[in-house]
Amino acid sequence: MTDPTRRSRLTYGQKVFLLATLPLVLAMAILSVLVTREARLMSEREIAVLEAQLIATKRAELKNYLSIARTAFGPIYGNALPDDEDAKTRVAQILAAMTYGTDGFFFVYDYDGRNLVSPRQTWLIERGWAGLHDPEGTPVVDRLIELARQGAGFHSYVWPKPSTGRDGRMITYVIGLQDWRWAIGTGVFIDDVLTSVAAVQAETETHVTRTFLYIGAITAAAVLAVFFSGLILNLRERRLADQKLKALTQRIFDTQEEERGRVARELHDSISQILVGVRYTLELARRRLATQDARAGESLGQGIENLNGAIQEVRRISRDLRPGVLDDLGLGPALQSLAEEFGRRTGITVDYVTNPFRNRLDPEAKIALYRIAQEALTNIERHSGATRVKMLVRGTKTGAVVRIEDNGHGMPATRREGLGLRNMAERMERLDGTLRILSTRSGTLIEAQVPLSHMLPPTETAEAQA
Repeated sequence: MTDPTRRSRLTYGQKVFLLATLPLVLAMAILSVLVTREARLMSEREIAVLEAQLIATKRAELKNYLSIARTAFGPIYGNALPDDEDAKTRVAQILAAMTYGTDGFFFVYDYDGRNLVSPRQTWLIERGWAGLHDPEGTPVVDRLIELARQGAGFHSYVWPKPSTGRDGRMITYVIGLQDWRWAIGTGVFIDDVLTSVAAVQAETETHVTRTFLYIGAITAAAVLAVFFSGLILNLRERRLADQKLKALTQRIFDTQEEERGRVARELHDSISQILVGVRYTLELARRRLATQDARAGESLGQGIENLNGAIQEVRRISRDLRPGVLDDLGLGPALQSLAEEFGRRTGITVDYVTNPFRNRLDPEAKIALYRIAQEALTNIERHSGATRVKMLVRGTKTGAVVRIEDNGHGMPATRREGLGLRNMAERMERLDGTLRILSTRSGTLIEAQVPLSHMLPPTETAEAQA
């Protein structure tokens, strides 16, 4: 059965996609919220300013209407006494006749709350309206009388429209005739103002919503772009990885074939030749023994000597494949033995230098440094034309270092991408080490260093040596 926890785990590509997209989505979400909030705040401020301007226009209009009305009845009021009923009647008639528009009219209340003039709503006349409130609970007549007593003022409340009978928001401007104790006023309904403000609010909300959708669309497009870019990069990296894997596999096959060819040449050129010589020597000894020739012992001695040579060759080939001294005594003695054998075989002078270096490297580091030194000496023997080699092996505060330097004619550029050098670099990369190669016309230097992480503690070293 499939483990559900394993099935729910995210792949590496999914994790990279989330790391790339989550900050983007969060940033765009925060940006959209901030933009929406700021747009709404700005629109609310602009709408408030627009509403204030429209209402200010209405108020100026109301003041103008009251000024016209006062001009009309001013001479009568100015020449009348407080108890002049005839003057009051004439003024009431003048105000009742002054209507304008569909719903515009003048009204009069005395300070006791009784309505005296209301041409478009005559059912109010001669009735007391003190304590009247609109549907929202706002006092109407009492507030108008209070403003009139103070001289003049504006008041807003809900009132039925004469043309339709439906309630609407109204702004009223009222003045007081203190001698007659009258409150005279007129009002205008601001439904058109509220409609205009509502239209602006709806349009603003539409713009805000559209902006939010634009941001969402841009975010979605960015996420899709990241997704498809990641998909393309993933496919490209996978294709490159497959190519590198194929190249690495081919290099491994080439290395194996090269090693097999080297071992085959070693066996053919040395062991086979020596064994053929031993065979001929033993056959000669057998014939001499059959003929009672005194030289039979000489032939047997020569055969034994050739067999000893074959044994030495087998040991040499075995040591090249996997030196036992590397496991038994450590890297320093193994490299010293390699350098001495190289000098004997090639005639090239090898200066081996080392500081006290205990066998404290782990097996992977030891074999890697040994193979690098072995490959370097092989390249020197085949290509450099050097007459002298210096090999330095030492431990440092940062790890272990092996340095091989020759006085040959340098390394051409075509050989710097060869299989041997690539193998060196890959060994060091696998161990998190460093490989430095410097080549000039006066020689080549190869230095490999492994970090301290491959140094064994003293207890583990002692156990390994035991």
